[in-house]
Amino acid sequence: MSTFLVRMPSGVRYWTVVDDDWVPVPAADAYLRHLRLGTDRAEGTTRTYAGDLACYLGWCEASGRDLVAGAKTLAMFVAMLRTTPVTRAGSGQGRVRSPGRINHLLAAVREFYKHAVADGVLDASVLVSLFEVGDDRNLPAELRPEATGLRYRARPRHVQRSRRAGRPVPVRREEAEALLRACRCWRDRFLLVLLWFCGLRIGEALGLRRSDLHLVSTAAALGCSTPGPHVHVVGRDNPNRARAKSGDRVVPIRAEVLSCFDRYLGERAACPAAEGCDFVLVNLGHQLLGQGMTTDSVRKWLAVLSTRAGLERRVTPHMFRHATATELLARGASIDVVKELLGHSSIRATEVYLHPDVDALRAAVDRLGPIDVGKTIR
Repeated sequence: MSTFLVRMPSGVRYWTVVDDDWVPVPAADAYLRHLRLGTDRAEGTTRTYAGDLACYLGWCEASGRDLVAGAKTLAMFVAMLRTTPVTRAGSGQGRVRSPGRINHLLAAVREFYKHAVADGVLDASVLVSLFEVGDDRNLPAELRPEATGLRYRARPRHVQRSRRAGRPVPVRREEAEALLRACRCWRDRFLLVLLWFCGLRIGEALGLRRSDLHLVSTAAALGCSTPGPHVHVVGRDNPNRARAKSGDRVVPIRAEVLSCFDRYLGERAACPAAEGCDFVLVNLGHQLLGQGMTTDSVRKWLAVLSTRAGLERRVTPHMFRHATATELLARGASIDVVKELLGHSSIRATEVYLHPDVDALRAAVDRLGPIDVGKTIR
């Protein structure tokens, strides 16, 4: 089993699972197509899920199991994942999967089965092998809903115990300033200050179109009621595969972003190939000249820039987003404001940034009152 990119006549693309004869696996293809079209998930999401399903369906085929038998013996699949090194090319090649990665893969398998049941491909009884049903009878009365009767919930049967995720690692201010000094063009500086002050995901930044930038005090003439300079993050399919993850939102921008953008426009105007491109951030000096930048190219550029700036670690685009959230909360912004600025779907995703740094911990200890420890030991 392997993954395959499907290009639809409408231009929409999604990844599916094909067998050794390059024939799509019907149940998997139906689920991945639904994931892309029915739930508007990104192309990259279908690629990840297709890879996970190809792994599972390949195991079923190699072991002579159909989908029902595979669900009943899913523990054997988990054992294979825990003991068999990854063979595909990539950062994890040659190593066994971590518990967290196994849980992600199992989640994809469970969603695949749920869709197959809803689609009538499998009988609902197969879900008993994947989920166990619990109720709230043992919960304290304060935690039970007001409605009478028991409430039931399904819990996955196969979950690996994984370590608690570490705190987000933000880029430090001095690192960001060193990166800015190491930039060789205003486009690069514009991208860095955009990430630093706006907290955009890299896909959101690279997916910006020129019509998304409202850089004047009022854009009422354009039909926009938001006052002040701002950008519109819009969820759309882009040819450079950049995509807003959590839908549309408005993000205010600061004077530093405007200043760098004005200087970048001069560089862009000197590149005739960029004239017809609607993307804000375009390639100025290498292959695909004048076209929208890609996530992979930015990650590679930032790794090189980290070395050029003399940093001790490699900075990634998402570390700027962590820095924005951490800085806003440290300067007194409320968590609901930070949630809206970052475009989090749940406030729980924002809560991970409510962590004190070492300096804050030290300051808290220093504020403890004195204690008399005595002068001699008897």
